[in-house]
Amino acid sequence: MAEIIQQRVEDRIPELEQLERVGLFTKKEVKAMIKKATALEYKLHRITISKEDFITYIQHEINVLELIKKRRLRIGYTFKREEIEFPVINRIHNVFRRATAKWKDDVQLWLSHVAFTKKWNTKAQLSKIFSSLLAIHSDKPALWIMAAKCEMEDRNSSESARHLFLRALRFHPENKKVYQEYFRMELMHAEKLRKQQKELEQAQMDLGEYEFSPEIMNGKLAEVVYKDATEKIKDVDFVLSLLKIAEIFDFTKELKDLITQDLQSRYADDPLTWDYMAKRELEAGLGAGMGAELPTAKGRATDIARREERCCQVYEEGLKSLNTEAMWTCYITFCLDRFKRKTNVQDLKEKRQARLLVVFQRAHDSSMLQEALYRKWLQVLVSAGDADSAAQVAIAATERFSQSVETWSCSLQISVQLGSANAGRLFQEALKHVNPKESLPLWLLQVEWSASSQNPEETESLFQKGIISPVPSVSTEMKEKYLDWSYRTSGYKKARKTFTSLNENRPFSKAFFTRMIQIEKEQDSPNMNNLRDYYERALREFGSTDDDLWLDYIREELSTRGKAENCGRIHWRAMKSLEGEHVERFIAKYTLLQTGHI
Repeated sequence: MAEIIQQRVEDRIPELEQLERVGLFTKKEVKAMIKKATALEYKLHRITISKEDFITYIQHEINVLELIKKRRLRIGYTFKREEIEFPVINRIHNVFRRATAKWKDDVQLWLSHVAFTKKWNTKAQLSKIFSSLLAIHSDKPALWIMAAKCEMEDRNSSESARHLFLRALRFHPENKKVYQEYFRMELMHAEKLRKQQKELEQAQMDLGEYEFSPEIMNGKLAEVVYKDATEKIKDVDFVLSLLKIAEIFDFTKELKDLITQDLQSRYADDPLTWDYMAKRELEAGLGAGMGAELPTAKGRATDIARREERCCQVYEEGLKSLNTEAMWTCYITFCLDRFKRKTNVQDLKEKRQARLLVVFQRAHDSSMLQEALYRKWLQVLVSAGDADSAAQVAIAATERFSQSVETWSCSLQISVQLGSANAGRLFQEALKHVNPKESLPLWLLQVEWSASSQNPEETESLFQKGIISPVPSVSTEMKEKYLDWSYRTSGYKKARKTFTSLNENRPFSKAFFTRMIQIEKEQDSPNMNNLRDYYERALREFGSTDDDLWLDYIREELSTRGKAENCGRIHWRAMKSLEGEHVERFIAKYTLLQTGHI
């Protein structure tokens, strides 16, 4: 082993001599590099080798390359790259190859090799690296796509990229992403050929017998890919994704027309087809001279309104044959999007709002309005100041989705915001219909409303109901809110009375105790005996799992109010009570507390 390592170190001598000769490194630095290289080589030739050793070796060599690059810039020396950098780069490639041969399943290691190859401009190695990688990881479509992109973009080889995509499709015949990128690649290839032809024509160069294929330049290869893809993958989303790719290029009119015709013939019963066809009307008439033809804001607004009307006509046509919830959702989403767009023309704004409200109402009448869209409808009505309609829609939403906490919450918020006299009855109605285990948001909303709208006796009665709830999450949260409300409305004595009445009424949350501790500390003369009582009660519930609570108790005894001699006893109890990893955390934090770091 020693002979092999010695040989590898001696192989470095020519490049190191050159580094010293041209002034990039000093003699002392060269000696240090030899010493470091020897140590790294020994690690790579041990009986048990680790991936970290290979990574460390590679990183060291890359650091050397970076340092050489900086030194070259500093002294302005640009010669002898073949004798200095190339041996280092080749050595890194060799180590990468050994590492990937040993740890074949580590994709990140392979990709690091690819990244190094690109950065140091040794792209001739890319094909070999990806060939080895894909022989092992042929089940990963993303790697096939990456390899094809490298061939197309880095090596400027459309033919190799095409070959890789075709191989990828043998392993993944129905993978959407592979087809999308293959389709994009063929269009990029056609665009590149068109640019080359244009440049050659401008230069008036004689091409001899060579001719550019009109079919390829018009995207016929991409059309072949499209037809093959849509035969295997019958999905409107996928077809639309290919259409969006085709729209990026300016020479694909025939291809776009073909895809559009397929959409209309094959997927006429899909809402997404109608959605696309409708939105396409919005772009109609947006020519290059539109700004000159419509110089005023009112003129532009009129044109936009006309195009939006055409979009709505398409949606209406779609509803005649496809009266489904999904179709209505597409229609409403379009109207909402247009309504949210800012405009200074009041007429356009009012038209958009009126259209949106009509579509909402019609979808509701047809029982085709989604739950989430009812909430959008309520927001629009409230922002428009139509309180009566908002109240009616809120009731209608809760009737249709009577078990939905989100719908009830939104409707109740609207009722409270509008100052409805029936809010109390609606809260009771909501709690009857929803699953008790999911009712916490309604309880929180109700006590917030009651605290601001009802008298204290009614609010306290509501808290008492919440406290005895069989649902633990509701009961614990109500205790905390009740304590906080008691302090805010009636002061310290009421808060202490509330705490005393509840401190044996399980379950509890930690926040219930910490809030009482905070209230005690806010007094002019906090009672230390009371604080100890609160901490002891909290530790009775959470002492086995909450190391921070023990530390807070110790801090309290270390303060001017407490007795420092109690800390040792509390520490001993904590060590006995805490379980598992909480003990280690407590020891670490207690040590930091003793040394004054926390």
